[in-house]
Amino acid sequence: GFFMQTSEMLRNICMRNLVRKYCRGLTAERKVQLQQKVVTSAVFSGKKEGYLESLSQPFLETRLKESDLNPKVLQLIRGENIKYVTPVIKYDRNGFKARERLLVLTQSSAYVVEMAKIKQKIEYSTLKGISTSNLSDGIVVIHVPEDNKQKGDVILQCEHVFETVTKLCILANKQSLVKVVKGSLRFRVGSGKEGTMVFTVGPEPQVFKDKTGQLTVV
Repeated sequence: GFFMQTSEMLRNICMRNLVRKYCRGLTAERKVQLQQKVVTSAVFSGKKEGYLESLSQPFLETRLKESDLNPKVLQLIRGENIKYVTPVIKYDRNGFKARERLLVLTQSSAYVVEMAKIKQKIEYSTLKGISTSNLSDGIVVIHVPEDNKQKGDVILQCEHVFETVTKLCILANKQSLVKVVKGSLRFRVGSGKEGTMVFTVGPEPQVFKDKTGQLTVV
């Protein structure tokens, strides 16, 4: 019995050391990955299509480097620590025209950037919500307060939707504000007006304005 106990003790000690070694051996980068994926899981697991496939894809620190940004833009947001930059498609709130933009996330704000211009700045402290659909599209709506500073909610299509939303809600510290919606979504167009977006399933992924003036995401 004595030997059994000893070997059991040794096995426990060995196991503990292995776990400790594993945790210590985790690079800072790997730790960040795991922390981010835990948030992704809390927000999306069992709610959005494509979540399981996203598990095996490591998040990148950023999709574009700071040096990829126009110097004018860098000048405008100087003093703010840039954390994440990704190309996005932004849909106009009125005619739903698709436009190529960059989403820049800093320590304190999200910026929608067109080449050398900042089109919209959203301070995290004012963020009212982040919405995505339960389907496999990459649409993200950033809901902003109704004030003169904001033109309305921001409608974006992101290629790496899980990564982008995770970065946004961690930086903004607003994990609880992410909603995964089914069917349709309301967004603010500005000056008290609202618009509707409809999510459906079809053979061809597409985003268009339907006859009733709604943005339809297939």
